[in-house]
Amino acid sequence: MKVANQKAIKLDGGDPVEKSPDERVMRSRTTVLSATAELLFERGYAGTTVDEISRRCGVAKTTIYRHWPTRTDLLQDACSKIGTPLEKPDTGNLRDDLEAILKQLASLLRSEKWTSVLPSIIDAAERDPDMAAMYSNLQHGYSAVLGDVLSEAVRTGSLASDTDVPSLIAMLVGPLFYRRWFSRETISDEFAERIVAQVFRVDR
Repeated sequence: MKVANQKAIKLDGGDPVEKSPDERVMRSRTTVLSATAELLFERGYAGTTVDEISRRCGVAKTTIYRHWPTRTDLLQDACSKIGTPLEKPDTGNLRDDLEAILKQLASLLRSEKWTSVLPSIIDAAERDPDMAAMYSNLQHGYSAVLGDVLSEAVRTGSLASDTDVPSLIAMLVGPLFYRRWFSRETISDEFAERIVAQVFRVDR
């Protein structure tokens, strides 16, 4: 028996497989978000329009607005999904852990497409409180691994009990972002190692 409002599809010549409305909705959302991300990479936040998203992915504007009532809702959703979360290392040594995390971030800043759109997201966040909140969550996701490692180091006594963890995170990641968007110098693994060495030198 076929379920109402389901579409039968055939896989490799086999029996038809019913595709549920929920599956179609998820596929449509994924298609729209993928097209939105592509446009963000190409044109930045301000240059990404619902008209062009609809044209590129073939999903009607009425369908897009059914899922995301406003353009801002759609762009926030797409922006919140860009990027690659950092993995938490477990070398058994705080300094080695920090170097591993910063090398991951350095690699992302060198190679990932999301870094090209981040300045336009920051610009939008300056004027839109909702975008500011989304950007804050995005940044928190990237600093969470460092926060966990440093907080654990405080608990175990590897760092002083009065260590200002948020400030230490800023000292560690700040030079990487500075090189990516300001000085445009090379963001190498060796540079990541020097950051950790310098921060520990200052900390002592």
